Amino acid sequence: MAGSGGDEQASLEFTPTWMVVVVGSVIVFVSLVVERLLHALGKYLIKRNRRPLFEALQKVKEELMLLGFISLLLMLLQNSIVKICVPEYITRQMLPCKREDHASVSTSHYQIDFFSGISGSGRRLLSGGSGANKCPEGKVPFLSLEAVHRLHIFIFVLAVSHVLYCTVTMLLGMARIREWRNWEDAIHAQQEGNNQTAPRISHVRQFEFIQERFKGFGKNSKFMSWVHSFLKQFYGSITKSDYTTLRLGFIMTHCKGNPRFNFHKYMIRILESDFKKIVGISWYLWVFVMVFFLILIDGWHTYIWIGFIPLILLLAVGTKLEHVITQLAHEVAEKHCAIEGDLVVTPSDNHFWFHKPRAVLYLIQFILFQNSFEIAFFFWILVTYGFNSCIMAQLSFIIPRLVIGVLIQILTSYSTLPLYALVTQMGSSLKKEIFDEHLQEGLKGWTKKIKKQRAIGQTSKAKVATNVELQDVGMNQSSRVEDGSPGPSQAQQQELHECHDEKPDNF
Repeated sequence: MAGSGGDEQASLEFTPTWMVVVVGSVIVFVSLVVERLLHALGKYLIKRNRRPLFEALQKVKEELMLLGFISLLLMLLQNSIVKICVPEYITRQMLPCKREDHASVSTSHYQIDFFSGISGSGRRLLSGGSGANKCPEGKVPFLSLEAVHRLHIFIFVLAVSHVLYCTVTMLLGMARIREWRNWEDAIHAQQEGNNQTAPRISHVRQFEFIQERFKGFGKNSKFMSWVHSFLKQFYGSITKSDYTTLRLGFIMTHCKGNPRFNFHKYMIRILESDFKKIVGISWYLWVFVMVFFLILIDGWHTYIWIGFIPLILLLAVGTKLEHVITQLAHEVAEKHCAIEGDLVVTPSDNHFWFHKPRAVLYLIQFILFQNSFEIAFFFWILVTYGFNSCIMAQLSFIIPRLVIGVLIQILTSYSTLPLYALVTQMGSSLKKEIFDEHLQEGLKGWTKKIKKQRAIGQTSKAKVATNVELQDVGMNQSSRVEDGSPGPSQAQQQELHECHDEKPDNF
C-alpha cells in the first residue's frame, strides 16, 4: 500500500476533478445557506422594527469577516512561518506540558509534540509544507505547520462560541426582563384609577422599598449594606418595589411631563442596543487571549485559576449594582422622615464606578468573553488532545471549573444582566433609546443644525430653531405615513416634546 501514502499527499495537479468539484460544491453550498439565513434574519428584524438587534447581527457579520481574513492570512503565511528556524534550547522554555526526554528533542519530535493532531501524528497538512521543517542542525522550526493549523481552528471556535454564548445569555436575560411587563401594566392601570386621588403624607419607613433596602445609620449600616447587596443578587435581585421606585425616579428626573412613560419598553430597547457592544470582540479581548496562551505554562495551572476571574468580577458587578439601589434608599431615608405622595429617588452618576454607568457594560462584556473563552478552550482541548491532556490537569480540578462556568451563565442571565438593564438607568443622563429609531434620526439632524448655528454665533435663535425643528420632525414623519412608511404614533410625538428638554447621550 505504498501508493496510498503518495495519493494522500498528492497535489491538486494529480487530484481527480470530480473530487475537487464535490468538495468545492459542498463548501459553497454551506456558505450560501448560512449567508441566506443571516440575510433572512436581518429582514425579519427590520420588519419587526428591531433595529438594535439588526445592528448586532451586522456586528456578528463583521466578526465573521475578520475571521475570514485571519484564516486567509494564516494560510498565506504558514509556509513562511514554519521556515523560520530558532535555536533548539528556546523550545525547552515556557512549555504547556513537560517533555519526557529533553536530550532526544529533534525537529520531528517538535513537529508532533503539543500541537499534534487528533490522530496523534505529526504529518504535515499540505504538500506545500514538505521540507518546511528542514532546519540546520541544532535548530527547529519556530512554529510547526500543525501548530498553525490548530491555532487557526481555535480562533474560529472561540469566535463562534463567544457569539453563541452571548446570544444565549442575552435571550435568557431578556426573557427575565420581559417578566417585569406585568409590573409596568399594573402601574399604568393604577395610574388610571388614581387620577382623582389626593396625595397623602406617609412616614418614609412605611414604604416597602425602604424596608427592604435601608439598613440604619452609622458605620455598621454601611458594612451591612454591602453584605446585603452581595447576598441580594442570589435571590430576588429585583423586586416589584425596586422596579416601581426606580422607574418613578427616572421619570421624575428625565421625563416629568409624561408619567405614563413606558419604562419597560425603554429598557428593552437599551438592552438590544447594548447587545451590539457585548457580542463584538474588541482588541483588548484578543490581548487577553494572547496573555492567556503566554502564561499557559506547565506547573502554573493557568487553566484552573484563571477561571475564577470572571466569577469574581461577576460577583463584584452584581454587588455594586445592588448597592446602587441601596444607596438610593439611604439617601431618601436619611434626608426625610415623612413624604407627601410617592417615594421618589434621585438618579446620579456618582453612585457608579468612575461616575460612568456604562463602565459596567465593558465589565459584563469581558466576563462573557472570558467565560465563553474558557468553554471554547475546554472543548477544543477535549476534542483535539483528549480528556487526559496535561493541560486539563486532574479531574478534581476540571469538575469545579465546569460548575463555575455554569454558575456564571445562570447568574449573568437571571441576575446581573437584568440588574444592569434597570440600575444603569439611574445615571444623570438620558440615552438616545428613549426615542424610537425614526425619531432618533430626526433628533440627530436637529442636534447637528443647532450645533452649527451656535458655532456661527446664532445662539439667540436657538430656542426658536428648537421648536421649528421639532415641528419639522413631526412633518417629516407625517410625510412618511403618506408614502406608505410607518410614522410615529401620537403618543410618540408627545413623548418627543415632553423629553426634548434634556439632551440624550450619543447625540
